Amino acid sequence: MALFSSLTPVFIAIICVLIGVIMKKTNGEKEKRDTKSKHPSRPWVDEDLKDGTDHPLEEEEGEEEWQGLEENVAHVPFTGERYSEAEMIKRSQTFYELLNKRRSVRFLSDEPVPREVIDNVIRTAGTSPSGAHTEPWTFVVVQDPYLKHKIREIVEEEEEINYKKRMGDRWVNDLKRLRTNWIKEYLDTAPYLILIFKQVYGRLPNGKKKTHYYNEISVSIACGILLAALQNAGLYTVTSTPLNCGPQLRVLLQRPANEKLLLLLPVGYPKKDATVPALTRKPLEDIMVVM
Repeated sequence: MALFSSLTPVFIAIICVLIGVIMKKTNGEKEKRDTKSKHPSRPWVDEDLKDGTDHPLEEEEGEEEWQGLEENVAHVPFTGERYSEAEMIKRSQTFYELLNKRRSVRFLSDEPVPREVIDNVIRTAGTSPSGAHTEPWTFVVVQDPYLKHKIREIVEEEEEINYKKRMGDRWVNDLKRLRTNWIKEYLDTAPYLILIFKQVYGRLPNGKKKTHYYNEISVSIACGILLAALQNAGLYTVTSTPLNCGPQLRVLLQRPANEKLLLLLPVGYPKKDATVPALTRKPLEDIMVVM
């Protein structure tokens, strides 16, 4: 009994050491897991701007089910336009000069724009190539003053948070020279707002989901063509990616869950007193590499 009593402190000490070792090991593993799970810091996260192409769809779709066009798509003869070298050079130079005049304009007039022009530029955007010809885009044209103002309220509320909390000091400081902030008057004044949604998946006739390959890249290309078409028609815009506004705008515009907001374009004529930053573009030798 005396021996047991004398050994008791030793047992207690051993147990304490063992507990300490186990806790240290557990904490170490937890720290490793936490470190592993940590992503590089980002000033903001917008789920709508993530491309869903790499996310597999539910098993209910059936992997072997054909999701694209009809199996026997007819192929027809194709003859493209062919110009002389001189005409090619002239056309390419003229088109460059037209697009080089494109500027992001934040001071837009409320002067009406013919609706047919808007129809035509969106038709033009719809000629864009897309993965497996899924055409994963929806262009929502808003001209109703009430809806435009609701969009402005949603965007300005989120943008104020973006500027003050999400974007970070570096981003906000970079924007200061452009004199931008969370006040978006052009969302009220522009005669049209075009909201471009990417369809992250589609629906087959039987209701199952259909994969939209490279949906974000496809819609981004369509947006570029749309910007060129607007410039060609003498209309102006500013490319706006209203961060963290997608879900609210989707509900407001009654868009389905498979559509995610990619871009918002106010479209119209510049105000008479409109200004733009005095920016220059990189020269050709800085953007092209010939191998």
